[in-house]
Amino acid sequence: MKKLIVTLAALAVAFGSAFAQDLAAVTEIYNAGAEAVSAGEKENALKSFEEALKLAEALGEEGQEVVTNCKNIIPNLKLSLAKDLVKASKFDEAVAALAEAEKVAEAYEAFSVADEAKGLIPQVKLSKANGLYKAKEFDAAAAAFQEILDADPANGTAAFYKGAALVGAGKNDEAKAAFELAAANGQEANAKKQLGNIYLKEASADLKAKKYADAVAAAVKANEYAPNAQALQLAGQASQAAGKNNDAIKYFEQYLEAAPNASNAGAIAYTVGALYQTAKNNAKAKEFYTKAASDPKYGAEAKKMLDALK
Repeated sequence: MKKLIVTLAALAVAFGSAFAQDLAAVTEIYNAGAEAVSAGEKENALKSFEEALKLAEALGEEGQEVVTNCKNIIPNLKLSLAKDLVKASKFDEAVAALAEAEKVAEAYEAFSVADEAKGLIPQVKLSKANGLYKAKEFDAAAAAFQEILDADPANGTAAFYKGAALVGAGKNDEAKAAFELAAANGQEANAKKQLGNIYLKEASADLKAKKYADAVAAAVKANEYAPNAQALQLAGQASQAAGKNNDAIKYFEQYLEAAPNASNAGAIAYTVGALYQTAKNNAKAKEFYTKAASDPKYGAEAKKMLDALK
């Protein structure tokens, strides 16, 4: 029995010695990580702390202090490395690194680090998208803004810039949908201005192409989104060209109300007078010829028409 007790005692000493050696080895690896941090070698430091953590966890209670320290350090290191990728404009890698930092931080209950990593992800995605937009890589920029919207469909800023990128790519129909989304999510004034511009350009193109009904419809929409005298003028011109004189009169009158001091106000007033005269409404014809009487180009003719209508 005495011999057995001696043997067990010897084993206890041997195990104690082994644990001490293992802890010393783990501590050495941990210290190597600390030295790497001081030297600015973050990746090497991370590898050391991750190795130390794994070995320390295997030691149970003996390695608990090292485990705690490693779990405090590793999430911060991962976050710092992700930020370095952002600074280097390696945005896709940065997003993946931030997601990993968030995951590890949550697992190690480093919740402030997890929140910071999570909050940085949409900012990094926005930086990527903005960079592509500035570089005029419009299709890629639109896709990058869509990535933001996939995670946050109510992000009006991302929707607005996606619309701008799609305009740059010549995809106006898709841009309209993006601007509508932006308008519904805090970007109403900016988005409606852009929608007005799109429809105004479409109205002008349709007028040149003699697609008069389409030109009027686009011009009216342009004015609805962003009140614009030019849109009213285009609607009047398209209506007149289509032989719809009553509509032409309506839009030209609205134009004169919106832009009474425009350089072509006299010309438009003369046109309205002529349209009213064609419609046998001499009283209204006189009213608009009178408005055109002082126009340097059309004034003399307007006076002749007034004399003829007396």
